[in-house]
Amino acid sequence: MSWFKKILGKESKEKLDEGLEKSKKSFFEKLSRTVAGKSRVDDEVLDDLEEVLITSDVGVDTTLKIIKRIEERVARDKYLNTNELNIILREEIAGLLAENEDTSISGYEIPQQEEPYVIMVVGVNGVGKTTTIGKLANRFKQDGKKVLLGAADTFRAAAVDQLVIWSERVGVPIVKQPMGSDPAAVAFDTLQSAKSQGADVVLIDTAGRLHNKVNLMNELSKIKRVMQKVYPDAPHEVLLVLDGSTGQNAFEQAKQFTQATEVTALAVTKLDGTAKGGVVIGISDQFKIPVKYIGVGEGVDDLQPFDKFEFVDSFFG
Repeated sequence: MSWFKKILGKESKEKLDEGLEKSKKSFFEKLSRTVAGKSRVDDEVLDDLEEVLITSDVGVDTTLKIIKRIEERVARDKYLNTNELNIILREEIAGLLAENEDTSISGYEIPQQEEPYVIMVVGVNGVGKTTTIGKLANRFKQDGKKVLLGAADTFRAAAVDQLVIWSERVGVPIVKQPMGSDPAAVAFDTLQSAKSQGADVVLIDTAGRLHNKVNLMNELSKIKRVMQKVYPDAPHEVLLVLDGSTGQNAFEQAKQFTQATEVTALAVTKLDGTAKGGVVIGISDQFKIPVKYIGVGEGVDDLQPFDKFEFVDSFFG
């Protein structure tokens, strides 16, 4: 496994293994039915494997890429035993994802800069957006960073209340305004406060409504423009949060948001307790936007930096 590199500690890797257990079990049950009674990888096995990958939420386009790679390998090696299929899949999927790897982005690291690192967090309601912000705030604070939250999802009182709870839980300040306030005004006030307080990281929550993409686009564009009056380069990162347990629906959300604004990183949540973990492989491959974090549990420390190789190792290990 020359492609494998270890970035997670033992406890985090065990949590990743545990979080992907349902996805792994579901996949291998389907795979074992595919190769039952077969001794070699032939066209029939590949057709069945294609169906297994698609029904495991890897996505059609990414599945076709994986099948093509395995077909090329079969043609090159002439004979592949079905017992080797797991190893072949692991190697070829890791190789495919490595081609799109963005080595400039690594987990919780933020660039050294004079101004605060501003992260605008987007995503539909219910995907775990506010919880992701709270977990990020906790980790950045643990790393010695001065963190500030901005509650710019002013359309839902529950969103502001939930973010306030997280700010109290992890012990970081929050900027908020009454429900119905202009989200851009909240973002502006948050960055002004960040400047006066000497914050290192700013996390801005935004409303997640997809019923009208034009309104969403206009709102996010306005928030960006207003933030740039304080810091011309803000936001430094636009993090889209997706619910991995929704499978193909996560693909559609990613498509909608990437059309509405410039998304620079992804977080895929709720992978524990679902058999749809394969969606991470497809999203990582299809959108050419780095998956930066994955959620594998309820705990405050269960938002992990995503590493393609460790993910594949846990999924196929």
